[in-house]
Amino acid sequence: MQNGKRNALIWLRNDLRLLDHYAFHHAAKECEGVVAYYSLNPNHFTETPWGFKKTGPFRSQFLIETLHQLSSDLAKKNISLIVETQAPEKGISHWVEQLHITDLYYQEEWTREEEVTAQAVRNELSPTLKIHNYCDQFLFHPDDLPMEIENLPEVFTVFRKACEKQSKVRPCFPEISTFPKENCLPQEFKIPAITDLGFSPIAQPPHTAFPFKGGSRAGQQRMEHYFWETEKLSFYKQTRNGLLGLDYSSKFSAWLANGSLSARQIYWEIKEYEAQIQKNQSTYWLIFELIWRDYFKFISLKHQDRIFQLGGILQKDYHWKNNPKTIQTWIDGETRESFVNANMIELQKTGWMSNRGRQNVASYFAKDLLLDWRIGAAYFESQLMDYDVHSNYGNWMYVAGVGNDPRDRKFNVRMQAERYDEGGKFQRLWNQQTLFE
Repeated sequence: MQNGKRNALIWLRNDLRLLDHYAFHHAAKECEGVVAYYSLNPNHFTETPWGFKKTGPFRSQFLIETLHQLSSDLAKKNISLIVETQAPEKGISHWVEQLHITDLYYQEEWTREEEVTAQAVRNELSPTLKIHNYCDQFLFHPDDLPMEIENLPEVFTVFRKACEKQSKVRPCFPEISTFPKENCLPQEFKIPAITDLGFSPIAQPPHTAFPFKGGSRAGQQRMEHYFWETEKLSFYKQTRNGLLGLDYSSKFSAWLANGSLSARQIYWEIKEYEAQIQKNQSTYWLIFELIWRDYFKFISLKHQDRIFQLGGILQKDYHWKNNPKTIQTWIDGETRESFVNANMIELQKTGWMSNRGRQNVASYFAKDLLLDWRIGAAYFESQLMDYDVHSNYGNWMYVAGVGNDPRDRKFNVRMQAERYDEGGKFQRLWNQQTLFE
């Protein structure tokens, strides 16, 4: 990149796409040169205090696939993607100097570990560098909310109704133009394999409910299938509590979690579907779920570290147990409840679990086994392919009774099994562990 010109480095975090992307849109308009950077931060693969790897094999594999797709998408625009396995504060400062970078772009994060990392990056950079940080992971942009963050309602319904009445979803950013060939860096950057991250190769069982690959292309193909090819969107509200098969729910969460699809892309595709095919309760309900996702992000923005504390955002004085043997029976699917076991084995074998399953196993962990809910949340963080810090901890707080559920409900796991797994097909499938040996 040329000295004396405006050159941008886009530090990618959980925004691993080219389309509908604030930084690529603005950097392409404002700078002569653009390069993208992603750090497979070693801190993301360390063990938590609970003994789980922060990022397990399933999310790692999905991330690697996403990076390959993103690298390919960027290459078509003559933008290089630098991928490194060192801490971003080391890598970014090096490339800023080497490439004569004048502008650094990155998506704003506010949970503690992410903010500590961002501060470490900033500390290594010259004060003359222009920094652009932006909010690009929401459906409703924070500036468009009908209330201040400190006044955010503690009940979802109040938040949802206010946003639906007073806020608008912004349009997607248009596709950027292709840069000149000389924008590409002369060297190629290898994306690590799963084995380079310390994991064995993954073989998904043939009946997994989530056989999909990472990356924006796979996410867009899934949207095409679920909306336009099968019109399953028209039945989403009736099927979303399913347990078996590919199409009981949209399955968008993993692409949303690492930002290879944006919430805006999905929203505007739903609106197009409503205009061309059908508008009904199901099409609305998928938007409803996107608003829930936003709500948990705003809750964590409002309450900060409280979402990781035992008492949650309610600061309840709860006394939980911490019995390693009991925790392990839950992890291994060896509890007294067949429905819990089947869901936990599915998670262990595939990195996926249905929404209905997640609510039940979390409730059983916190309300029946009376275990510290943060341990369950940490296990989900390690194991889930679609882990999102805000939704994960928001949902666990909710189920444990220290979050945004005004009714503090407890799931009757056996009644739930009878209702949602009538005939026990799901339980038989996953409790027959010999199928996987």
